Amino acid sequence: MEIHNTTEDIVIAEVNAICDSLQAKGEMAGICTCSQCRQDAICYVLNRAVPRYMVSHRGAARILEADPQNQADISTLVYEGIRRVSHNQRPYFEHGKDAGKEAALDEPVFNIPTIMGRVFSGLNFSPMSNINVELLTNGTMVEMKDPNWQNPYIIIPNTGGTFTFWPKPLPAKEADERQFFEYTVKINADGMAELNHGFTVPVMSGKINSGFSLNRTFKLPDFYLFPPGEEKDQRLLNE
Repeated sequence: MEIHNTTEDIVIAEVNAICDSLQAKGEMAGICTCSQCRQDAICYVLNRAVPRYMVSHRGAARILEADPQNQADISTLVYEGIRRVSHNQRPYFEHGKDAGKEAALDEPVFNIPTIMGRVFSGLNFSPMSNINVELLTNGTMVEMKDPNWQNPYIIIPNTGGTFTFWPKPLPAKEADERQFFEYTVKINADGMAELNHGFTVPVMSGKINSGFSLNRTFKLPDFYLFPPGEEKDQRLLNE
C-alpha cells in the first residue's frame, strides 16, 4: 500500500507553471524563480493547503477531478508564497542560478545517510544552543547535499540541542559496493572545551536517494561539553 498526498502534485505543478509564466512574460520585478525559491514557495503553500490523501496511484486520476474552488485557493496561495519567499530569500543560496546537478539517477553512488546528534552542557545536562558544530573528513569540511543543509551547523534554541547534516552523495564504481567513510564532528561553544568525535559510517552503493527519510539516519551518541580543564569528565560522559 502506498499513501500519497495529491495536493503535493497540484502545488508543485502550479508553482512551476506560475514561475515559468512570470519568466516568459518578463514580470520578474522583485521575484526570484530559482530552484531554491520554488522549493520554499512549495513548502509555504503545502503548510497552508488542505492535504488530500489517496491510496496507491489512484490519486493521479483524482487530480483531474480537482475542485475548481480548491484550485483557485491554491493558486492564490502560490502567488502569495512566491512573493513572500522572494522578499525573504535564503542568504546562503546563490539566487538566480541553480545548484550543481546531482549524479544521473541511474549512476551508482554512495548515499551518505543523514547524520544527527545532540549536544548538552555537562554542568547541568541541559540542551545547548547558539553553538557551532562542524562535520569534517580528513580535516576538510564535508560538502552537503544541497544549500538547505548547512556545514557548519549552528544549533538554535528550542531544538533540544539537535544538529543534523546530510552529506552530498559520492560516486561509486558499481552498485552494491560497500565502503566505510570516516568523519569527525567538531563542536565549539563559548566557555567550553572543544570536542572532537570521530566515527565511521558504513554505506552500500546504489541509485541516488533524492528524498529525506528518518529511516536513513545515522544517529550519534549524545555529547556533553565541559569548561576547559575538565576534559576528563567530557571524555568519560562521551564514551
